[in-house]
Amino acid sequence: MKETRSKLAIWTALLAIALLGSCSNRDSANGDNSKISADRARETSEGSVDTKPQLKYTSGIRSIFEDSKGRFWFGSHQEGVCLYDGREFIYYTVSDGLSDNQVRTIQEDRVGVMWFGTGNGITSFDGDEFEIRTGGSHGSLDVATGEAWHKEADDLWFPGDGGMRRGTAGQGVYRYDGRTLSYLAFPLPPGVEEDNPYLVTGIVKGRDGTVWFGTYPGVFGYDGRSFTVINDETAGIETGMERFHVRSIFEDSRGNLWIGNNGLGVLLYDGRAVANFTEQHGLGSRDVGPSGPLSRIFSIAEDAAGNIWFGTRDNGAWRFDGESLTNYTTEDGLTSPMAGTIYRDKRDALWFGMGDGSVCRFDGESFEVIY
Repeated sequence: MKETRSKLAIWTALLAIALLGSCSNRDSANGDNSKISADRARETSEGSVDTKPQLKYTSGIRSIFEDSKGRFWFGSHQEGVCLYDGREFIYYTVSDGLSDNQVRTIQEDRVGVMWFGTGNGITSFDGDEFEIRTGGSHGSLDVATGEAWHKEADDLWFPGDGGMRRGTAGQGVYRYDGRTLSYLAFPLPPGVEEDNPYLVTGIVKGRDGTVWFGTYPGVFGYDGRSFTVINDETAGIETGMERFHVRSIFEDSRGNLWIGNNGLGVLLYDGRAVANFTEQHGLGSRDVGPSGPLSRIFSIAEDAAGNIWFGTRDNGAWRFDGESLTNYTTEDGLTSPMAGTIYRDKRDALWFGMGDGSVCRFDGESFEVIY
């Protein structure tokens, strides 16, 4: 009898272990979904916290945007775009209707439709369906000039066809005025149509009505009548072995245009002349080596206090308070040496999209990993 009870106890224990393993396997499989369960994203009624929702991107964050509903969108380098609605992450890719999985810009129009500038065209999303808006021939899409020019505050601007196609398709910009898309071609020098170097890397609406477009070889400013061109030939600064390779542009609250180069560092245009801000502070490649700590600038922003922030490829983020520069790295809470984008939300918090696919937020002293 004792032997029988002993065998029964052993079989009962083995059955319990098997059932536990089966539940564990189901939990693991369910956790691999592209949408993270809302139940896992919020606190339970008992007060315990389930798994915190995390972005699954690894290719890097290219864009961040807070929409009119207070939801956040995160554009990746190669994995599509993600919406966080406060409870869960929802992922969208080319299989859902995006024109490309590299999402470089995110905007919202006046009626709440989302617009994505991708590596291969423009896509809109009304909450139900995606629609690819550009690609192929431009046809008669032209931006009006001269007396017909007008710039509205809620105009949306996009790189021409994402800037990734060969030929002249990427060497200009699109404008959406709430009704139609129009196309503005850049005044290109002779002989550049075939290799297409004028890929658009940044767009800024200036306070005086000028719209600024950053491209690899330089910056174009358009006021409705003519272009201002800032490049190797017109900048009036010594570039040495480095050439213009613009990766970011930003106009601050004082009207100064900051230009982030991949190599030259930070350039500052005050409306009259261009100065090499990086070299003035002794942080350029010619000052400290092949890649100076403020030489490769991929993002620029301004905080509520008027400080200017620079996101670099190799050396984290820098803050300029008008007199001195402060460097923030992984020792301060950043997750990667590369800060590919900086976004200021509606509450004036700064969000940093990192090269490893995570998102950090600055609390005034250090960085907190949000996702």
